[in-house]
Amino acid sequence: MAKPGLGYGLYQTQSQVLKPQQILVSTLLQLPMLMLEQKIKMELEKNPVLEESEEWEDIQEEDEEVEINENKEESEKIQEEFDTLEENNKSDEDKLNDEVEKEIDVEDLLPNDEDPPEPRLPKDPNEEDRDIPEVYRESMSEHLLNQLHMLKLDESEFQVGEYIIYNLRDDGWLDAEVSVESIGEIFEISPEAVEDILAQIQRLDPVGIAARNLQECLLVQLAVKHEANEGDYEIPLRILKEAYTDFVNRRFEKVGDILDISLDEIKAALEVIAKLNPKPGGDFGDARSNYIIPDFFVELVDDELVISLNEYKTPGLRISNYYKKMLRQPKKLVDREVRKFLKDKIDSAKWFIKAIRQRQVTMQKTMEAIVERQENFFRKGPEHIKPMIMKDIAEVIEMDISTVSRVCKGKYVETDYGVFELKYFFNEGMETEDGDALSTLRIKDRLKEIIEGEPPRKPFSDDKLAKMLNEEGIPIARRTVAKYREQLDIPVARLRRSI
Repeated sequence: MAKPGLGYGLYQTQSQVLKPQQILVSTLLQLPMLMLEQKIKMELEKNPVLEESEEWEDIQEEDEEVEINENKEESEKIQEEFDTLEENNKSDEDKLNDEVEKEIDVEDLLPNDEDPPEPRLPKDPNEEDRDIPEVYRESMSEHLLNQLHMLKLDESEFQVGEYIIYNLRDDGWLDAEVSVESIGEIFEISPEAVEDILAQIQRLDPVGIAARNLQECLLVQLAVKHEANEGDYEIPLRILKEAYTDFVNRRFEKVGDILDISLDEIKAALEVIAKLNPKPGGDFGDARSNYIIPDFFVELVDDELVISLNEYKTPGLRISNYYKKMLRQPKKLVDREVRKFLKDKIDSAKWFIKAIRQRQVTMQKTMEAIVERQENFFRKGPEHIKPMIMKDIAEVIEMDISTVSRVCKGKYVETDYGVFELKYFFNEGMETEDGDALSTLRIKDRLKEIIEGEPPRKPFSDDKLAKMLNEEGIPIARRTVAKYREQLDIPVARLRRSI
């Protein structure tokens, strides 16, 4: 007999399921210029039907079977050619092979260093600097992706790992806006499965990469050393696990009481922890990371603001005509498995090209909206920046706020006043006593100035800082000062005090 309260029923639920194409667009949209170059390079290597071109191929929305039906005359012509070839001698077959080799000549697929394509950018007055040869050094993402291939992951798990790697900050930490829950929703897997993949990545070289906070970064490094029997790390591990907050705030007596250990043991643990690397990604100081490659250029030309998308090193992409012709051949002339392989690869290439093009369109629209709203900044300088939130831009371009966030993450624009990250332009504001709208960026700058000028032996408390700003006409609460101070990576007054 069934238990009361249990039974079967029909329920309506609403959920958002992303298609592979949408996931690809989302992934490409958040890649900065260097990572986009790497992604295109990887796609060219793994997809034989995709090739570089001077111009982007215009992908039409049509099914391959429809394309085959629309080209019946061409198919019949190909059939006649093959029937004739069967009756010819071997020399004719050799001629056919020669034609095929010419059509897919490997030399044509390789970049011509002697005759590079013209960049589609405003001419750089320092163009001579680009010609200086640089020693190639592997980037952080390349280094991690090479190791990711060696992990025992299936295709979907590899995509999750790739997504995590592309969302790492320059210091090697996982971006704060990316959670295991959000990744699970995108790839339709459980947060626990994402945690497992993340844990494997964190143990790649450098150990502690992809950590979500300092505690996790240090714990992973200690755990790997402990498992490898490189020494006795039991007390440092216990400190980071059980008394982390008191330890980082230098409340050592309390740490000793919690763990029942002596101050000498705490001092020894401190020396061990101090040798760990809090920023694993900082070790990748290659030549390219010494300067920022902007994704946009905004120039004032004849009193008009001109926006250019940086496509200097982004090649055009197209689908190989050779493989498209092969797919259009009569079915009896092409093996079923070969036909399926080509169909899958051509579909994949179409998705990739469309996703790149969609990325370019979305980025251009977003940048245009930012320039329109922050026009005074681009004409007069940073002191004229206005309060602006991502919702403002999302409404203008009629897209989701998360899309704007992906566009702005890790992207930079070169202006007449320097290079700025797009996220720099998004800041809330408050009204001063005079009724003027004041950007939080300017408030933070003023807060930083005050702290830099404080007495080293008697630093200002958050209460004191709030009073000083209020006296300058900036109505701000102590908790807001504390929030801005933390965002500026400035410690509390107690830790700023000089001995």
